[in-house]
Amino acid sequence: MNLDLQGILDALLEGVIVLDASDEIAFVNIEATRLLGATHELPTGDLLAATIGKDHPVCRIVARVRESGRASIHDEVEFPRQLASPIPVDVSASILGVHPERPSGIVIALRDRSAARSLREEISERERQESYGHIAAGIAHEVKNPLGGIRGAAELLQLSAPNERAAKAAALIVDEVDRIAGLVDELMIFARGDELEVEPVNVHRLLDALLDLLELERGYETITITRSYDPSLPELLADPARLQQAFLNLARNALQAMEETGGKLELITRMTLENRLMGPDGRPQPTVEIVFQDDGPGVAEELKFRLATPFFTTKRKGTGLGLAVARHWIRRHGGRLRIESVEGVGTRVAVDLPLAPIAIPEPETRPPGPKARANQESPR
Repeated sequence: MNLDLQGILDALLEGVIVLDASDEIAFVNIEATRLLGATHELPTGDLLAATIGKDHPVCRIVARVRESGRASIHDEVEFPRQLASPIPVDVSASILGVHPERPSGIVIALRDRSAARSLREEISERERQESYGHIAAGIAHEVKNPLGGIRGAAELLQLSAPNERAAKAAALIVDEVDRIAGLVDELMIFARGDELEVEPVNVHRLLDALLDLLELERGYETITITRSYDPSLPELLADPARLQQAFLNLARNALQAMEETGGKLELITRMTLENRLMGPDGRPQPTVEIVFQDDGPGVAEELKFRLATPFFTTKRKGTGLGLAVARHWIRRHGGRLRIESVEGVGTRVAVDLPLAPIAIPEPETRPPGPKARANQESPR
């Protein structure tokens, strides 16, 4: 092959594969090799199906093109990857020339849609966070006032209880009211829009402090924690208390997932180029990546989209607010939280943070007024 042409193909952002009439690989560029999950350059002259497996989506698309004799275009085909979530790829396959007397080759174009999908998910997540804020404001107004009355009445019953059993029942009511009030307070995080108290933060000291805290908790004796820190990481301008709350929730989630089976939790920090955040001016910002990676049971594919929903949990004793709260504070710093999980393999939670917070406008979340509440309560 002409070396200049190979250089042109390798410089393209799209993956390109050219098959001959026998479906053997004639040409392939670097991006196509990456998207197909190959660890080394795909050999020319080999059958595509023998190289990547006949069940790979690309092989099935090639078979349909051969059968129909027409071009085929597919949006966001899920390409499998080892020990990682599938990657969405746009695939187009076309016959190279139409010769009635001899079979023709096929050219396949591949385009990575991970960035576009991540952007859609981020926009969707922001909309959900805003809706949580409106819901939280309504809950606080409608629930906390009656809770105060219930608690006061239960305390009076406890003081005048005729016997020990009645006193215990009243004390149980007080405890349950306090538990519900605590959940409402946690949910109110999405509505308050508290200001960040920003200062220079050494993220490694922050992570070490929370690991010291977790070592005091029971149940994690069979779990190994390793640190893979980038020593050149600069300090962040961030709210240390809020970041520690977010990181603590993420680390505790990973440890609780491995509580029964044991395993390993690895904390990784680095500067990242491939997942950089965009500033208000549309330019990529210097971005730090903090990864919480465990080899626990992972999460089923059908449950992944619900992971950061308040009160949804896969744990027996969880409240379902830890991940949602972590995502909220990371977003308030202008950051992003990404979750990759493979059932039976483990989970990788990556936090992308700018070196300085990117301003994120908070929606106004006031509780509904009397007229609005009346309209909500009455179907007429």
